[in-house]
Amino acid sequence: MMDLSDLNAFVAVARAGGFRDGARASGGSASGLSEAVRRLEVQLGVRLFNRTTRSVVPTEAGLSLLERLGPALSEVEAALDVVNGFRDRPAGSLRLNVPVSAARLILPDIVPGFLAAYPGIRLEVIADENFVDVLAAGCDAGVRYDERLEQDMIAVPIGPRVQRFATAASPAYLARHGRPQHPSDLLGHSCVRGRFASGAMLPWEFERDGEVVRVDPTGPLIVRIGGATDLAVDAAIAGTGIIGLFEGWLRPYFDSGALEPVLEPWWQSFPGPFLYYPGRRLVPAPLRAFIDYIKGGKA
Repeated sequence: MMDLSDLNAFVAVARAGGFRDGARASGGSASGLSEAVRRLEVQLGVRLFNRTTRSVVPTEAGLSLLERLGPALSEVEAALDVVNGFRDRPAGSLRLNVPVSAARLILPDIVPGFLAAYPGIRLEVIADENFVDVLAAGCDAGVRYDERLEQDMIAVPIGPRVQRFATAASPAYLARHGRPQHPSDLLGHSCVRGRFASGAMLPWEFERDGEVVRVDPTGPLIVRIGGATDLAVDAAIAGTGIIGLFEGWLRPYFDSGALEPVLEPWWQSFPGPFLYYPGRRLVPAPLRAFIDYIKGGKA
């Protein structure tokens, strides 16, 4: 019989891509994970990882084991977690994978109250613009917008149900270069753009009275969406150009006067995000508590 903790150690290392990262994700030690994997390899009689000083990569046998073992261990953990339902207050860990925009605009109105209501739950939030498989990343659930939802997932609305894509510039920039009156005017302006980790740089889309206009403006600054978004905002405030971003992200700068809305009648609305999670039979108690919390009008 295999030790369940050794199997969990193998999965942690394989998902994290190394013993140190696996230890950080699992809360154990790198040496402990290494010893557990060694025991497992001895018992199975096969090498599960190819190890070098720079990398730890699953072998073909390791990949096959991970493919079958990951979902099975998730079901075991969920089954054991059913006991949590008998507590007055569920306890345990909850890991969420969310875009940076959700960490900035959605979760601050939810997390403090949720953690106050469930002091036994430890929440870990991974803000990431890469659209990863939440289970493969070792997370319980994710937050995504509708067009990014994965198949075979259950989706629960979270946060404001309508958001807008806004464009803005500093008063100094508009005084020097004039104010665009139509989205096509942006082609003659300096714009601050964002690029996804995938390399994609989406056009800006506007809508008014049924007319949809897409433009692909240029400018002196392109930033990685998520990690460098604050740099883009700071550059726009300094007069570098016109920025396009979530209205909620820019609202504090509108209120302070650091930025002014541009083309507001053309701002396009889009549905708010969803919390999504696998449609498995047993939902971990911390995740169930979070779902119930946002369903109860707290989010």
